[in-house]
Amino acid sequence: MTKLAFVFPGQGSQHVGMGRKFHDASQAARAVWEEADDVLGFSLRRLCFEGPAAVLQQTANAQPALLTASIACQRVLAANGIEAGMYAGHSLGEYSALVAAGILPFADALILVRRRGQLMEEAYPKGKGGMTAILGLERTVVDEICAQVDGIVEVANYNCPGQVVISGEQGALARASQLAVQMGAKRAIPLDVSGPFHSSLMAPAARALAPSIEALELRTPEGNVSSSVNGKAASVDELKDLLLAQLTGPVRWEETVAAMLADGAKTFVEVGPGKVLGGLIKRINKEAAIYQAGDLSGLEKLVASQKGDIVRWD
Repeated sequence: MTKLAFVFPGQGSQHVGMGRKFHDASQAARAVWEEADDVLGFSLRRLCFEGPAAVLQQTANAQPALLTASIACQRVLAANGIEAGMYAGHSLGEYSALVAAGILPFADALILVRRRGQLMEEAYPKGKGGMTAILGLERTVVDEICAQVDGIVEVANYNCPGQVVISGEQGALARASQLAVQMGAKRAIPLDVSGPFHSSLMAPAARALAPSIEALELRTPEGNVSSSVNGKAASVDELKDLLLAQLTGPVRWEETVAAMLADGAKTFVEVGPGKVLGGLIKRINKEAAIYQAGDLSGLEKLVASQKGDIVRWD
């Protein structure tokens, strides 16, 4: 059976102005932003809509901002009768997927990802670690490079064929990047992130976040939710362990998308800011249909395709 699959972006897709057009056009979206401001105790809307960009980029702000922008978009889709049978998210986006699938209340997720972002910022000294995208090498070659290099450097994201992200100490990252280019990588691109995410260097953050994750009250999902920790559909009983493992382990996006395709997904909707995931999915399977619902025109195309109707704004 063919199912509509919602996929939610992770950190890096944030930008000043995201979500504003939906906020101004839809009461369903405005309600999400209003709730976020109330829960967090400051105007997340002002930060997202007006900046400054440097403050929005901070991990502790970017994570709740992306969650809110994504769920506001999803609520507009729901108001127009667009629902999914499958859900997945890239790293932070998994929390958006859990909210959209009805597993986790938005307010609980918001508090948790705010704390998650703070702990990730604090887990490793700023400027001492980072992440680098390696383009044009097989994943097994990147695995071998990480194993060969002195110091801590590990695979953080298996994004798609020819795109693997590594994470670790700055010195080890530099050595791994140099070796990757020597072994045929097209490019090694340092990412603008505040730390070595999805590596063992995030262990302090995982330990500190564990009690908050354990305290979550999770509900039965509306549809299948896949975890990018192992690339498989996850049961509610597995989710807490997977959310914790996510901090120190790689995002297996290629496996996640492949498994969703095998389970019947043919149409993917990128719900939230940016177009990163759609591009990755096309590189995983060029036959997959992709809709970007993070802007007004993309959402209108989706509603016209799925419902044969125009978007109902309010």
